Amino acid sequence: MSDAHTAVRDGAPGLPAGATAPPHRLDDVRGWFPVLDQVLFAWLLDRQEAGGARGDLLEVGVYLGKSAIFLGRHLRPGERYTVCDLFEGDAPDDANRAESTKSYATLTRRAFETNYLAFHDELPRVLQGPSSLVPGEVPPGSCRFVHIDASHLYEHVHGDIGAARDALLPDGIVVLDDFRSEHTPGVSVAVWEAVLNRGLRPICLSTQKLYGTWGDPGPVQEDLLAMVRGRDDCHLSVQQAAGHRIIRLKAKREMRAPAFPLSRYGREAREAREDVPAEPTPLPHQPVPAPPAPAAKASPPRRPRSRARRVVIDLLPPLVTRALVKARTACRPTAR
Repeated sequence: MSDAHTAVRDGAPGLPAGATAPPHRLDDVRGWFPVLDQVLFAWLLDRQEAGGARGDLLEVGVYLGKSAIFLGRHLRPGERYTVCDLFEGDAPDDANRAESTKSYATLTRRAFETNYLAFHDELPRVLQGPSSLVPGEVPPGSCRFVHIDASHLYEHVHGDIGAARDALLPDGIVVLDDFRSEHTPGVSVAVWEAVLNRGLRPICLSTQKLYGTWGDPGPVQEDLLAMVRGRDDCHLSVQQAAGHRIIRLKAKREMRAPAFPLSRYGREAREAREDVPAEPTPLPHQPVPAPPAPAAKASPPRRPRSRARRVVIDLLPPLVTRALVKARTACRPTAR
């Protein structure tokens, strides 16, 4: 068991070179694994498994583990998963050494293992060294799926393609990265040379990867066309080149990656959030009743007229009576 494995099991892996924080989701792992390729990996691997195909998995060139983590989820009991990378090891030649220094200076094996073990209980079999180790370590005809994403130099890619051909089962699938990037002409030359002269038969092309087989691509292409035509998030075209049918795919903006479980860090964070007592639900707003309006001030009771006064008023002439009433009213205090 490696130091990285022990550290992760103890829950204190630290931050190895090349890692910025413990990954909670697959997207937190640095690397190049576009959504369309995640969809294609998942579909091809699921198709193999549904069809009863058995065989090992191989990835050559893992960087910090993004695609390796994804691929490892499809490892089934009795199968073996091997990954190969230089990590911080010595390159086999000056050109490869310059390439590694320029593009992968921060890559370490511990960073890869820490990321991988955040999502899986066990590491794959790790070959640390040049991809030329693969033919001597992976038995011929043992693999159902091989992903090549290592050196961009023609000589190395040529050898990696040969190693993949030897390692694959008759209907196994190889995925070759960077077959069309302007900064990787060596990969382009080696890939199309394999199509033209070494029996590799294309299945489909994504933006960055060529998917192929040394078996019959027809059945998987028909199933792939049916799958893609049932989606509305992927551009599709079918072309012919040098006697090969080539399916070209490009993701639309709305394409979403397949669901992938949280890492153990993500699960711990979610569980911690669920343990926090919920804030009490506020009661519905109750309007404060308005204070009662002050009671109207009662007018002072009118004093009843005396009997004698009533008699006098009744006996006086009306003109005199009206004058007396008017004078009395004028003498009353005005209400304020």
